[in-house]
Amino acid sequence: MKANLWMLSLLCCALASPVDARHSVQKEVTESERIPVAMSEACAAKEQQSFSFEVCNPVDEERTDAPVVISLASLKLPFTPQSASVSLAGEEIPSQLDDLDGDGRADELAVVVTMPGRTTLPLVVTLSQAKSDKSYPARTFAQMLIRDGKKEKHAQATSLTVPGSANVYNLIYGHGPMMESELVGYRIYFNAKQTLDPYGKFQKRLELADCSFYPSDDQLAKGFGDDVLMVGNSCGVGALKGWNGEKATHIEPIASRTERVVASGPVRAILEVEIKGWQYQGEEIEMTQHYLLYAGHRDLQITTTFTRPLGETTFCTGAQRIMGTETVMDSDHEGLVGSWGRHWPVTDTVKYAKETIGIATYIPQRYLRKEVSDKDNFLYLIAAPGQQSFTYYTMFTSRKETFGFPDAEAWFAEMRRWKARIEQPMVVKRTKKR
Repeated sequence: MKANLWMLSLLCCALASPVDARHSVQKEVTESERIPVAMSEACAAKEQQSFSFEVCNPVDEERTDAPVVISLASLKLPFTPQSASVSLAGEEIPSQLDDLDGDGRADELAVVVTMPGRTTLPLVVTLSQAKSDKSYPARTFAQMLIRDGKKEKHAQATSLTVPGSANVYNLIYGHGPMMESELVGYRIYFNAKQTLDPYGKFQKRLELADCSFYPSDDQLAKGFGDDVLMVGNSCGVGALKGWNGEKATHIEPIASRTERVVASGPVRAILEVEIKGWQYQGEEIEMTQHYLLYAGHRDLQITTTFTRPLGETTFCTGAQRIMGTETVMDSDHEGLVGSWGRHWPVTDTVKYAKETIGIATYIPQRYLRKEVSDKDNFLYLIAAPGQQSFTYYTMFTSRKETFGFPDAEAWFAEMRRWKARIEQPMVVKRTKKR
């Protein structure tokens, strides 16, 4: 009898155990499933954030295509934004996220705004971790083309690094990366000159994707623009140069040079030049230059950043003394200098006519050391002791333009208005976190 009761007890335990185990497993599964659900809800909350700003036009006149740039680091986002949406006074406007340092994370959000004088409008920025297939009409463009020997064509490239001793000037179509807005085009020579060479236009439109700085006869007949300046050994349109006490010098000798297309558009085009090991004024300099061209603009913003604070190192920039005997210049002796002249843009003086061009460069007064000139340029010496970067601006016009300036007087008046606009930028204030 006792044996039978013992067997019955074992059987009951055996039957009961699976039920208890099953309840235990079910409990564990239920609890473990709650964790990813909670994490998913938290992640979803982090995938998108909106921020409110006020944008103020501080001057009396209307501002057209005025740049507004927001540093993403200041927003302290818990995620890496992959897309953005921006509205001004309730209407969506084109925007652009840019990774300036190449680390795979966007650093800045850029838009251009048009606003009446003395007005303040709300700007709402929404940043998302999700990618978007949304697109805006392109108003800027940038590219670099490298010769493909097998196909005897040129392939798109985003970055190229070469030793300082390498000569790749003719390996790259157009001799360097190029960029444009609707108004103008530029290229940066991929050599020690690093000169900014201008492309003038008849009409406001994008052309470089089709002609790459060298329009065909058919394209010229259709009203395409063209190279409008023979830069020679000058600074061209506001290129940064060294100074040896008598004249501007090129960026050499160096250890390596990298030129890169950072962004093509739609709001702004950005080119980059990185220099390592520049032996200059008894120092070894490493610097990165960003050239920014905004939609609706003819002027470039040029920011040069150094790996360590500068001492009394002196550089120079300004406006080319345009070749020939028809050049005039103007200066306010406070960082603004310009030139206007007429000369052949290329050596073929049979096929091509002389071009009339105006150049202007503005350096903020805190960087100025002295106004100088040499046989090729009208210049300012600049320095930024204790600083790791400085920014200046340059631009040009061509008499090709149906929307440009008729003479030197009109151009020099415009460059003074331009300086005033730079010195009174749009004011952006964050109002609250949405």
